[in-house]
Amino acid sequence: MPAMRVPSRRDNRCGHDFAIIAGAQWVMFARSQDHTVPPLPSGSTDSRAKRSLAETDAVDIWIARWLRVRRKDLVVRYGCDPRRLYEIWEEKRFPGSRDKARALFAERYPSLVDRTDYGLHRPIHRRVPQELQPGLFDCLEA
Repeated sequence: MPAMRVPSRRDNRCGHDFAIIAGAQWVMFARSQDHTVPPLPSGSTDSRAKRSLAETDAVDIWIARWLRVRRKDLVVRYGCDPRRLYEIWEEKRFPGSRDKARALFAERYPSLVDRTDYGLHRPIHRRVPQELQPGLFDCLEA
């Protein structure tokens, strides 16, 4: 059987590079690309109705984050404001849920444990600190 040739970047016949995903990485990739997240059943007919989250929901939200489920899908599934997700991911609400979720995640997905970042959400502040913001008329005061 002839050896398989991998196209190089200089090869003009191939316009895209494809990653080879194997083993447990395939599961993580497949779950991150799944866009059909059904909403949880609720008493109301409107699936977008806002509801309060419980600690079991917080554990599931942590696991979904580690499986790279999109935030938009989580908002639809739990019918909550996106800020409630960040409150969970920063452990402002349901402290200790991350530890419970980590134990459950290790039990369900043992092959993904060493490849997962269990850290808290780190907000990216977009404002420039005042001391670094130059003033328009600073040179005129001297």
